[in-house]
Amino acid sequence: MIALLIRDLRIAIRAGGGFGLGLAFFLIVVTLVPFGVGARTELLRAIAPGILWLGALLACLLSLDRVFALDHEDGSLDLLATAPIPLEAVVAIKALAHWITTGLPLVLAAPLFGLLLQLEPRGYPWLVCALLAGTPALSVLGSFGAALTVGLKRGGLLLSLLVLPLYIPTLIFGADVVRRGAQGLDVTTPLLVLAAITLASVALVPFASAAAIRVNLR
Repeated sequence: MIALLIRDLRIAIRAGGGFGLGLAFFLIVVTLVPFGVGARTELLRAIAPGILWLGALLACLLSLDRVFALDHEDGSLDLLATAPIPLEAVVAIKALAHWITTGLPLVLAAPLFGLLLQLEPRGYPWLVCALLAGTPALSVLGSFGAALTVGLKRGGLLLSLLVLPLYIPTLIFGADVVRRGAQGLDVTTPLLVLAAITLASVALVPFASAAAIRVNLR
């Protein structure tokens, strides 16, 4: 299992799907927003939680098509499907590798990007907590979309269309945590819901993803 995780981390970085691509896209989104809405501090502070979460969500989408595609192209996915390791565990490991190379760097960089949007100082700890609690769900749900589209040529657009609706609850509650934290309000309810979404995704989605892979490999 550890060897598979290390292998996927190396493949993700070498294939151009590592942290650099996601961070660059995240930075572009955050940088362009002030040009679009104007450099008004109060307006930027009001929309900062939503923009930061939206940027993180879209950055996670960039490398989803590579979660299973490279293994499918070289035949490794067929071997993994017949290996002694349960396919559900393989899916979970690949989702973890995607989160480490994409989600975790976004979590670490988000406070710096929050400065560009004039986020309230009280919101920075909650921004990190919300992203830590919510971005694993983005990777796990994204692996389901990748499993559905594995083997399809130019399936990136279809993947985005399939995954984006699944991301909406995480986006809503994640942004609400940051918004409430920045305003000094209680964040318990949205944070618990966000954590529940992630836990439910981690517990259930790998089984759906594994089933989708088995169907595509037949």
